[in-house]
Amino acid sequence: MKRTYLEFEKPIEALETKMKSLKDAHDEHPTIDINKELNSLEEKLDALQHKIFDNLTAWQISQVSRHPQRPYTQDYIETIFKNFKELHGDRMYSDDPAIIGGLAEFEGQSVMVIGQQKGRDIKERQHRNFGMPRPEGYRKALRLFKLAEKFSLPIITLIDTPGAYPGIGAEERGQSEAIARNLYVMTELKVPIITIVIGEGGSGGALALGVSDYLAMLEFSTYSVISPEGCASILWKKAEKAEVAADSLGITSAKLKELGLVDEIVPEPLGGAHRDYEITMKNVKQTLKEKLTQLKKVSIDDLLKNRYERLTSFGQHSHSEK
Repeated sequence: MKRTYLEFEKPIEALETKMKSLKDAHDEHPTIDINKELNSLEEKLDALQHKIFDNLTAWQISQVSRHPQRPYTQDYIETIFKNFKELHGDRMYSDDPAIIGGLAEFEGQSVMVIGQQKGRDIKERQHRNFGMPRPEGYRKALRLFKLAEKFSLPIITLIDTPGAYPGIGAEERGQSEAIARNLYVMTELKVPIITIVIGEGGSGGALALGVSDYLAMLEFSTYSVISPEGCASILWKKAEKAEVAADSLGITSAKLKELGLVDEIVPEPLGGAHRDYEITMKNVKQTLKEKLTQLKKVSIDDLLKNRYERLTSFGQHSHSEK
């Protein structure tokens, strides 16, 4: 697959193109010694990548979180889990391909894994509705939550969505009620829940899978009440103000960790998760392994008590007397 470069990655693209040309020339003329020049370019590339990715703005991070070659839920399921059996339908209306979920095996333990799924090409993106679930998607997730609780299976949710689908049909079938129901039910589920934001976490569409005992975010993922473009359109009536909105919203993993809303930042390879799937999967797997082991040792009563206290600790308020 040809690598896609974001606008701020153009200097990186230029260097990598030059390196490829050098290697192609060597393939045609093997007697040419390219080692010295190639090593020099590799050093420059490493320094350039660090300079760019160590200083990304919130808007640039949001672009990385949406990168079309970033690993999606299906990629994590196929790599990290074994014997995945996808379960379909909400038993009320239909199946929603924007959310995939089912039984799987993780490190010898049966679990329920659920997440939003985008699409790679035009056909799959349309099929998955660009990762924007409809009410039946959330009701399917709800069914799987309850199934996991029935058989005492830990739940792992992977978040990657622009938000819930805002279409007329979705509203007619109770989009807001479906999301609210999930939020309510997840607070009371008598099994451990681990959530990892792997891409973009948009609004209630993301939160409907995000009430958990432990919340981690990949380094270049985002989590927000609204997209930067949506915020800019509301506040300034101009989508061009998205960069300003991104800075104001506090959507990055670093900012959310600073505010105490996120428990852990899972590091990504230099250049983003799409640059090296293997390292990304290894880091996510390590987080899941550690936290699942810890949470399984907690009694159900303490688990529910800790989850409630965790949720009610978010935010700040102040009283003023007149």
